[in-house]
Amino acid sequence: MFYDLEGEANMSPVVGMLYSAVKENSQRLRFITEGMSQQEVDYKGPDNNFNSAAQLIKHIMYVDLNWVYKMKGQPFPDSLKEQYGPMIDANNRLPMVEGMSLNTLMSYNEGVLQMLEDTCTQLTDADLGNVVTFGHHNEKQATIRWGLWHMADHSRYHQAHINLLRKWYASFE
Repeated sequence: MFYDLEGEANMSPVVGMLYSAVKENSQRLRFITEGMSQQEVDYKGPDNNFNSAAQLIKHIMYVDLNWVYKMKGQPFPDSLKEQYGPMIDANNRLPMVEGMSLNTLMSYNEGVLQMLEDTCTQLTDADLGNVVTFGHHNEKQATIRWGLWHMADHSRYHQAHINLLRKWYASFE
């Protein structure tokens, strides 16, 4: 297999390169979760006190959707907040997700990636310098360029957690 971060033909060069990093990580997420049973998707670690793969995947999608709407300069719709969220629960933890199939999660993830692709086709490389606010209370600032990089980095970070859960689950069985 050949790897590259060549951008999409219908995107500005730097936008396309950053988008391709997010896209590659989305493909990697699909690869590392392939074949997970429902029990494994819901597994929360040896002492049942870690985030499940389902929680992590849903969290990745929620963060990505937030960034899509920040890039668009639009408020995050309440309907999507309800479908994908919330970001954290009343205890400042990732919300519980149980019984949601891997196929459903990955289908939703593909939808989020499609929204990002549609948004990125509208961005220019100059737009990457635009500053947006983010964080639980919009207390932080970053450029759209950093936001796209963060989407890729954040996904990889949680993919490491999913890989660890898979290792634990395999030894649990």
